[in-house]
Amino acid sequence: MIQRIPISKTGHARLREELDRLNKVERHEIIRAIEVAREHGDLKENAEYHAAKERQSFIEGRMMDLKDKLGRAEVIDCSVVNCDKVVFGTVVTLADLDTDEEVCYQLLGPEEADMKNNRISVLSPLGGAMLGKCIGDDVTVKTPGGTRQLEVLEIEKSEQA
Repeated sequence: MIQRIPISKTGHARLREELDRLNKVERHEIIRAIEVAREHGDLKENAEYHAAKERQSFIEGRMMDLKDKLGRAEVIDCSVVNCDKVVFGTVVTLADLDTDEEVCYQLLGPEEADMKNNRISVLSPLGGAMLGKCIGDDVTVKTPGGTRQLEVLEIEKSEQA
């Protein structure tokens, strides 16, 4: 059975753009770089050739990875999710019950997680613990730094579709 990967429409488009760029631009550039490096002679001691082949291997591997992820993607429109409870795509404001500090996260798929921009995966410990919670509910999550107690303060739709 194929394991579906949740992803926003924006995240799906971003992966598709990367695949297109790798396929239509970078793949052709690296082929030209390999041809130029071959013209320099002995391939055993040709650093340009080996670097280009290594880059080609990376590009082909990334393309296979992107095709797999896009093939298993379950695209979700974050602009139409129900905000009665925490679900994929919602933006959740939490209060840390120990420090009274407020933090805001958007729940997205694993390919879109980015802590610097407060985007966490629904498959992460905190993301999984928040799913299904309503405003006022407590969230208990085990983190590497210890157990955290949080309260859901607000649930909003995302501007990201």
